[in-house]
Amino acid sequence: MNPMLKTLVSGAAIVLASLPALAQTVGPQGETATPTSAIVVPEASADAVRAGGYTAALLWHDQSDFVNAVSAGATAEFARFGIEVVATTSAAFDAAQQRSDIETALAKSPSIILSLPLDPVTSAAAFAEARDMGVKLVFLSNLPAGYTHPDDYAAIVTDDLFQMGKQAADALAASMGGEGTVGWIYHDAEYYVTNQRDNAFRTTIENDYPNMTIVAEQGISDPARAEEIANAMLLRNPDIGGIYVTWAGPAEGVLAALRANDNTTTKIVTLDLSEPIALDMVNGGNVVAIVADEAYELGRAMAAAAILDLLDQDIPPFIVAPAVTATAENVSEAWMRSLNIEAPASLR
Repeated sequence: MNPMLKTLVSGAAIVLASLPALAQTVGPQGETATPTSAIVVPEASADAVRAGGYTAALLWHDQSDFVNAVSAGATAEFARFGIEVVATTSAAFDAAQQRSDIETALAKSPSIILSLPLDPVTSAAAFAEARDMGVKLVFLSNLPAGYTHPDDYAAIVTDDLFQMGKQAADALAASMGGEGTVGWIYHDAEYYVTNQRDNAFRTTIENDYPNMTIVAEQGISDPARAEEIANAMLLRNPDIGGIYVTWAGPAEGVLAALRANDNTTTKIVTLDLSEPIALDMVNGGNVVAIVADEAYELGRAMAAAAILDLLDQDIPPFIVAPAVTATAENVSEAWMRSLNIEAPASLR
């Protein structure tokens, strides 16, 4: 999921500098995480669910390989229990469009809505009618303002954010032999998803790798500035051994800066799958690893949480899917595990 555009939905405003040295992922209101593997609809309930004639609407924030994978996971889980998906929409990161999508979907009387709320305030009003109609709401990553569990929604499902940052740190350390200097390019916005991922990287380097030092750090909110930021970082630290970049979009700018400087030695790790970044990785370039979430599993767990809510089962408020580290050696396997599709032909 594109974190740059997630800044529209700062569901819990936690400033990066004030984050604690986390050892695990926590929810936007400090909730303890439950793994998606624990969210399973018992087969014994299948007949009861099928007899209910339930339907679902998937009201997404955007269209992408990530969203397609989440949709596929949810749709497959719904199909197992005879639940028809009656609407699938993309709001193109427009909160007003998302509100319109909700109103249009409600005309079809869905039993369930899965969605990523785009703006906490606008979303609170937009989803209120669905909530008041008794629609089961499961949110991806973000939470409308003022909503409480379990009265207003069934669950939030997201990535294991700490593990994503930790695995990025471990991969960079492995490529550098556990020693050397590091640059840290983090997301310069108050958004708990990217804040936790970025902070987990830093915490892991500082706590687990005593011979590695973060010598340069810079926040970024506009991916278009990534190349400029990287050039400044390299000017001050020409021998820097590795750079962490908050997600794959700005990582492309960092890679461009390294290439422009004929730098073939500085390593890059980043988060979220990207064909251009992965192509550099498989060709033995600067990129050594990409850490992603299991998007298909996110969708499956969202659907399962909604079904369990239909069955009046208790559901934990905050659920996380595993992280997967893609390297040159396992990129095809990681792509399938994350998105449930084959890696692009250029990578195979």
